[in-house]
Amino acid sequence: MNDTAFSTLPALEPGSVWLVGAGPGDPGLLTLLAAKGLAEADVIVHDALVNEDCLKLACPGAMLEYAGKRGGKPSAKQRDISLRLVELARTGKRVLRLKGGDPFVFGRGGEEALMLVQHGIPFRIVPGITAGIGGLAYAGIPVTHRDVNHAVTFLTGHDSSGVVPDAIDWEAIGKGSPVIVMYMAMKHIAQISANLIAAGRSADEPVAFVCNAATPSQQVLETTLGRAPADIEASGIEPPAIVVVGEVVKLRPSLDWLGALSGRTLVTPIERSGEGGHKVPA
Repeated sequence: MNDTAFSTLPALEPGSVWLVGAGPGDPGLLTLLAAKGLAEADVIVHDALVNEDCLKLACPGAMLEYAGKRGGKPSAKQRDISLRLVELARTGKRVLRLKGGDPFVFGRGGEEALMLVQHGIPFRIVPGITAGIGGLAYAGIPVTHRDVNHAVTFLTGHDSSGVVPDAIDWEAIGKGSPVIVMYMAMKHIAQISANLIAAGRSADEPVAFVCNAATPSQQVLETTLGRAPADIEASGIEPPAIVVVGEVVKLRPSLDWLGALSGRTLVTPIERSGEGGHKVPA
């Protein structure tokens, strides 16, 4: 670790907790403050979606404690995780809670922070690059482009009970948001696609699924809103995934910079190739 680069940054103090975003996957996307916290923490409580390469930056001898939650699999309860942070801090440990993406973007960081407040535990929030932005950038899909959209909506594909949230106003989103970025939506994509089409979106609107974003196993499936359920089933790709709906998907043939590093020829003007979904390894 470069002492000069980190010398002006705050220290992770004993008895305190840092809630840190690890970004979408690539450890190079960690912030300087996240890297410093990893190097100083006595205990790192990490999620399932944190890339193991990020954990390699931990201080030698630091305790790594898994607290991941994955849909359809046995998982720790959120309250238990939050209370565990309190327990560790009360023993005088320097605690780093490492979460995929950003802790305040569908990451339950707010719930954990409120528990720390309730028990008088000092804490710091260290934002990370959320997968809905960074993951799409690694697929060559911009969240905004001034010739395409001036607004974007981020939403979750399921609530705490595992179903599509009733509180989402699909008609308003369908009519008002030219680009929609969805977390945890693959499982319910058939219902979500139907909701958006019923709200007025075209069945031919471009859709992309970015799976294992910003990791060596990243895969991208380009399809359309109408074909998405069938193409996902046929592709065999699995979560975690970010789903984006909108014309920005058409920019990928020109902006797939990772593909270009592997020999893909980028095109301009933008061209769409093929009929039906096609899976493109990054």
